Amino acid sequence: MATRDEISLRPASADDPRAVVMVVEDDAANRTLLANLLEREGFRVVTAADGEACLHAVGEWHPDLILLDIGLPKLDGLAVCQRLRSVRETRTTPIILVTGRTDLADVVAGLDAGADDFIQKPFRPLELLARVRSAIRMRQAVTGMETARSVVAALATAVEAKDVSTELHCERLAGLTARLGLEVGLRPDELEALAYGSLLHDVGKIGIPEAILRKTGSLTEEEWTVMRRHPEIGERICRPLVLSRSFASIIRHHHERWDGGGYPDGLRGDGIPLGARIVTLADAFDAMTHDRPYRPAMPFERAIEEIRRMSGSQFDPGLTPLFIPLAETYAPPPAAGSTTVSTGGRVQSLA
Repeated sequence: MATRDEISLRPASADDPRAVVMVVEDDAANRTLLANLLEREGFRVVTAADGEACLHAVGEWHPDLILLDIGLPKLDGLAVCQRLRSVRETRTTPIILVTGRTDLADVVAGLDAGADDFIQKPFRPLELLARVRSAIRMRQAVTGMETARSVVAALATAVEAKDVSTELHCERLAGLTARLGLEVGLRPDELEALAYGSLLHDVGKIGIPEAILRKTGSLTEEEWTVMRRHPEIGERICRPLVLSRSFASIIRHHHERWDGGGYPDGLRGDGIPLGARIVTLADAFDAMTHDRPYRPAMPFERAIEEIRRMSGSQFDPGLTPLFIPLAETYAPPPAAGSTTVSTGGRVQSLA
């Protein structure tokens, strides 16, 4: 094993769940002090004595946090920090600068280089450990959210691959619901949940046979029974995601009706979650104005008429007056010399 004057990692198994902290310090005594302090606290510790060794070790050990001295040989800490921030894999790795420099200009330079925190030497052990734990907790939370977002994106893509007739439907829906959510006055966290719910509202169709999804004729009663299971299937698919706690109700209830005649639970009125009521309205409008296997797209004017007609029965009557002006901005420009012919249709028959 390399000595602490180069790069070292205390012995541990490959599946060791402990967080890895990298200590980058050219002074051997300080390096050993920090390493022992962190190891006693339960961290795995990698050490490096200069900037170049740090960059090499980061690629090998992927630390959860880096304690970085500024005055390093070969490549100083500011340059190391800039290099790490320029690479996607380490762009969000927490970096705490540990240095004897006290000038405000040094602090600003460190933060500008991409550091997350700044600890002055001589450091107080309890303070340093508290900042390390805090930074790692934050990193774990961010990583969890990044993973959840990746899963959401993958699931949304899977829905479109399964049901080609709804290509780009989820993205359009997310845009519509975001605008209505802003109009209603949702908080940022509620808007985020609404976006996830919009993207994944039909994820349960992954569990519906393609023969039903792509059928060009009317569905039989048995086929409708299967189709109406997709909200419950979708909720079950997303349940393992911690993030789903904020949007699972949208997935489950986006086919409920204001009058209580929807599914799967027959909720009515304000008993339906607000996010689900928003998605219900935007989902129906987008479905009406785009081709589906079982019918062509409805003319825009006819879709707006249907939204008005179903306000108070299928749709929240408080949302429809806010939604219609937003929906009208999506109206296609009339073609020169064209004539619009209404085809009629029922919103309730939409899957």
